[in-house]
Amino acid sequence: MAKLLPAERVKALEERLGTTFTRPELALTALTHKSWVNEHRGEGFHDNERLEFLGDAVLNLAVGHRLMERFPQMKEGELTPLRARIVNEEGLSRIARQLVLGDLLQLGRGEELSGGRDKTSLLANALEAVFAAVYLNGGLEPVMGLVDRHFGEALDGVAQALSRQDYKTKLQESAQERLKLTPRYQIVSETGPDHEKIFEVEVALGPDVYARASGRSKKDAEQVAARLALEWMERGEKPEQGTAPAPSPVPKDDTPA
Repeated sequence: MAKLLPAERVKALEERLGTTFTRPELALTALTHKSWVNEHRGEGFHDNERLEFLGDAVLNLAVGHRLMERFPQMKEGELTPLRARIVNEEGLSRIARQLVLGDLLQLGRGEELSGGRDKTSLLANALEAVFAAVYLNGGLEPVMGLVDRHFGEALDGVAQALSRQDYKTKLQESAQERLKLTPRYQIVSETGPDHEKIFEVEVALGPDVYARASGRSKKDAEQVAARLALEWMERGEKPEQGTAPAPSPVPKDDTPA
């Protein structure tokens, strides 16, 4: 990799972010590791640790803002772990790698030789510093734009996971509120070899079986059954007495062998 001049590093960062720094010194500082400063004392460089500190708060604010917009009914105790699933070292380093941020960093010789350009912690810290630089350069608006662009997939993933995993909770809350009943789940059958077992589960409210569903795990089958039971409840209906609903089909496993 050819050695880049400071101005070239800043220009490359602007192109990858799709933004312009009116204060390019902020961008350069965000890209400068303390190991570089230690080897270039007296040359006017500053390391990115202070920006990293600010960037952590900026990212938590921006991602927290988007989570509050997406989940207006959630309480603080529910939102905090969702944010932690997105703003963490692994997630930040993944985005830094997508931006090929490591190639733009100013590293000392020792850090360079030890593979610093691909270190998870170093990349995560550098991304935080970059977001702080964007914030100091132009305020929160460009930060939110970058969050939408680079954290959108992670935000969508959280929303999809919640929609898949929360049916049992939703059914329990709805059943207790409307019927004063607690859902009961029971395994109806287990079929197939151990490594490809299929579970069939039914969910009942009081004396009535509301739904049956199949899944590749007991948990998956319960979630599908809960979703089907919720659909009955939301229509204000229940299955006919003595009629067991047909189980839902197991989703096809498209994972290559």
